[in-house]
Parts: sequence; C-alpha cells; structure tokens
Amino acid sequence: MPATTFRIWRGDPTSAQFKEYTTDISEGMVVLDAVHQIQAENAPDLACRWNCKAGKCGSCSAEINGRPRLMCMTRMDELPPGETVTIEPMRAFPHVRDLVTDVSWNFGVKERIKRFRPRKPDAPDGTWRMQQTDVDRVQEFRKCIECFLCQDVCHVLRDHHKHEEFVGPRYLVHLAALEMHPLDTEERVREIRRAHGIGYCNITKCCTKVCPEHITITDNAIIPLKERVVDEFYDPLTRLLRVFKPRRGASKDG
Repeated sequence: MPATTFRIWRGDPTSAQFKEYTTDISEGMVVLDAVHQIQAENAPDLACRWNCKAGKCGSCSAEINGRPRLMCMTRMDELPPGETVTIEPMRAFPHVRDLVTDVSWNFGVKERIKRFRPRKPDAPDGTWRMQQTDVDRVQEFRKCIECFLCQDVCHVLRDHHKHEEFVGPRYLVHLAALEMHPLDTEERVREIRRAHGIGYCNITKCCTKVCPEHITITDNAIIPLKERVVDEFYDPLTRLLRVFKPRRGASKDG
C-alpha cells in the first residue's frame, strides 16, 4: 500500500487544530498501527489511549473520517484508498489532549443506577432456578466493552449535551440487563422515565450501527424499556388498576 496522509487532532482544550502526517502503510495494518507509527516517526508526544489492541478493552475509541470507531478494529484497507484519513477524539466528552477525552462522566452515571437485587433463593441449598431463554435474553447485553462509541454517536449527548438528563444508550443497555434479569426484583421504571431520561431517545439506531460488539441496542434494549415505561405510566388500564392497587415503587400520580 502507498504512503497515506493522516489529519490528526492535536492540542488541548485551550488550543487545538488538525495536523497532517504521512506514513507508509503495510498490509494488515489498522488505524492504531498507523498512529503508533506516526508516534515513532514524527510525533512522540501524540496522546492516544489504547490497551489490548484486540477490540476488547474499548480504550482506543476515536472518530475516523467522522464516524465513531475503535482504531484497533479499523483496517486501513477498509478505508478509501488514496484519501486522507481524519482522526479526531470523541465529541460527546470533554477533550483532554490530542485524541484523549475524559469519559469519567460515564462511571458516575453507573453509580446512580439501582443495583441488582436478586430474589430469595429457590432451593434450600441457596441456588436459583431460571429458564435458559431468560438467561439468553440478557447475555447479549453483557458483551458491552464500554468503549462509549454509542454514547459518542448519540445526538442527545453529542449535539444537545443532555448529560445531566440522559444516561445514554450504554446505560440503557445496562438498565435493560438489570430489568430483564430473571432474578432481579428492583423497581427502576420510574427512574428510567425521569432520572435516566429515556424519553430523549428517538430510536434512530445510530448507537446500534457503531457498536463493535454488534449488540442490538435499540431493538433489544431501548425499545423494550420504552414499552415498560408506557405500560407503567401511560396505559389507561394500568393507571386505573394502580388507583386500587399501587405497584411497588410506582407513584399514584404517574
């Protein structure tokens, strides 16, 4: 492969701009390889996060030609040949330096979510009984590597900056994993509606498209959660029944 030009975002929050680098590309290289090569040849102070280089740690998230992707999983031969490759930091989070962003907000969000609370064991030996279909349903959500690409592409966070009102698709997946778990007894629907802001999601499916683990975020996690909110707060029959027998954890006024 011929030499390729890269436009890489350089600088800190006070002053940053694109800077061009040209480096030789060999067969089998991914974007992260090219960044490392640029560091070795021309820019030893170029900051970027990475760890496993195997698409499992989620550290090397960036925007490549305008699309949120993992640098270690983006092959150079998949990009348009002969064109400049643009690499930027994720836009939904505060910029630290070069390709590094501060994603600590996400960990604070997770702390606000009610934790898993299992029912009492089914058997005297302290074990539970579950249907395999129920186990399989939530197993998909456990594949998340917390790369936060879905958070980055979500327009609610990326363009409208609703970080205080919306937890984002990654944590709607986490909530779905808890809500759909066959052993969980915690009530979270009211928080999903209000504190976690599920109403902001308009199911564009952009989060599903960028997920490197191919989690069906919109169809399997977000839409079922929206259905639970509708059933709890907007279904006329449910509201009527709640007047006579309030559901645990739900308010009578909706």
